[in-house]
Amino acid sequence: MNPPAAAAQPSRLPAAPARDRLALALDVGDRASAMDLVERFGDEFGVMKVGLELFVAEGPALVRDLVAAGSRVFLDLKLHDIPNTVERAARRAGELGIWLLTLHTQGGHDMLAAGVRGLSDGAAARPADTPGGTAGVVEPLALGVTVLTSDTEAPPEVLAARAALAQQAGCGGVVCAAPDLATVSAAAPAMLRVVPGIRPAGAERSDQRRVATPVSALAAGADVLVIGRAVTGAPDPEAAAAAIVAEVAAELGAP
Repeated sequence: MNPPAAAAQPSRLPAAPARDRLALALDVGDRASAMDLVERFGDEFGVMKVGLELFVAEGPALVRDLVAAGSRVFLDLKLHDIPNTVERAARRAGELGIWLLTLHTQGGHDMLAAGVRGLSDGAAARPADTPGGTAGVVEPLALGVTVLTSDTEAPPEVLAARAALAQQAGCGGVVCAAPDLATVSAAAPAMLRVVPGIRPAGAERSDQRRVATPVSALAAGADVLVIGRAVTGAPDPEAAAAAIVAEVAAELGAP
């Protein structure tokens, strides 16, 4: 039996300006390309997402540089391994001063809890006077990944179970597609909701199937929207970024 749908929960970032609700996916393969995107769009996007390709290419040094430059970093590695390995890897990630780190909920409760513990311990070990240190910085959050946006079949009961598992294990948020927000919010109402697969109306879906427009995702309860090719692959990236920011600001009634 499918869980009942629920109204979207209030955002955990109610007073945040539009740029702090937007994460730019740095889905490129080298440092120069990544830093070019940060330079071009850092005023519009308050969060920079470093995914698997870029991290493998450039490693922790790039993350440190982004943090030192004032970016809030979303490290999207979808860690999935034995609990001890995930805890140690998450601790290293926490030492970098990141804000968000993804763990895959398929790893189970013990693995998720280990990742949460490692991330917290790593962040606490950073000197308070370093960028991303403990002084005046938002506590890092582990995000439980529910179902990839390329997945065309995601039963509501699986989404609900994975979101609830992430919450029980101590994660601070979840990653889910916009169409799944009601199900996820009902199962884990206190969690930050990070939503990839955001496309302006009329944009191509590419390899993602579970997509939504910025306004529809926010209306459904998204806290942070992940934007990638809708900006970086647009004919006029600057114009695309400005349009998305204006759309989000209008929906939020925020600057």
